[in-house]
Amino acid sequence: MTNNVQTSAIMSAGMRALREALGVVEAEIFIVNIKNKGFDYTEWRRDNLWEDMTLEELFAEAAEFERLHPETIPPNAVII
Repeated sequence: MTNNVQTSAIMSAGMRALREALGVVEAEIFIVNIKNKGFDYTEWRRDNLWEDMTLEELFAEAAEFERLHPETIPPNAVII
């Protein structure tokens, strides 16, 4: 798969997920805000994504996700 085809498929899947989760209007509002406010995902993730979780809770949630979705683990991953 070429990079352009892969990028197009990812963008289509992302837009579909946004529309399904938020609806058309709210998805557009989300995109406009991301574009216009210089959104920094790394900073947002660090400051907001897991702010109310302890390290133990985060680890437990990650372990449960891994258990339920073994197909997401890369073949060369080291499991601890």
